[in-house]
Amino acid sequence: MTETVAPSRTAMIEMIKVCKKFPPNVVALDDISVSIASGEIFFLIGRSGAGKTTLLKLLCNMERPSNGLIEVAGMNIHQVTGNKLAKLRQKVGVAYQDFRLLTDRTVAENIAISMEVSYKKPQIIRNRVRSLLAQLQLEDKHDILTGDLSRGEQQRVALARAVANSPALILVDEPTGNLDATSTEQVMELLIRCSNSGATIVIATHDEALYRHSTHRIMKLHNGKLASLTRGDGQERLKSMEAMNGGSSDGI
Repeated sequence: MTETVAPSRTAMIEMIKVCKKFPPNVVALDDISVSIASGEIFFLIGRSGAGKTTLLKLLCNMERPSNGLIEVAGMNIHQVTGNKLAKLRQKVGVAYQDFRLLTDRTVAENIAISMEVSYKKPQIIRNRVRSLLAQLQLEDKHDILTGDLSRGEQQRVALARAVANSPALILVDEPTGNLDATSTEQVMELLIRCSNSGATIVIATHDEALYRHSTHRIMKLHNGKLASLTRGDGQERLKSMEAMNGGSSDGI
């Protein structure tokens, strides 16, 4: 396994020796330890069944670990209850692989949901919805039922809903599986803007084009184990540019 140095920024996610088992004897994750910094874009890769979706479910408290510790924003998410849990959930946005949209509601209504439960003002909600639709080139879908959209359109709406409330942590499961190159670029630009605003982004993906030439960290899972933790090869180009300017790059 390739050894890497943890980011120096404040950690948004800490996972220490995390295991997840399902009955009767399925080991979905085994001894996973990783620290993910606030504002970091972090890629999670591996074949189907490697444990990517299970890890995301642990991070958003949809599943509980069998062993180990998971902290999000300094809190053990599987021990938080009551108002603290409700507030923590508002800090996490999830774009599910199966979308989980309300198909009998409009696109605008789906995106607005997370902001409504946070009691945002109606004008703020309307402006945010229209801004996100414009960024994803879905302006004309504002009043369309999500059940009448194509899968690619539904995928983009699911992402817009996940980021709408400006959460501190955004978990994205296969965000480009139904998208063409143009839509994929729009999705990544939106996620980069969220990261630049301070959000931590964890992306589970099979799409090598998303991460290969980036400078972001990439964690590969194999049969539930951490197989490697590296960076995209864009880091080499970054080092070359910084060397020319007399600078240095951060460690992986």
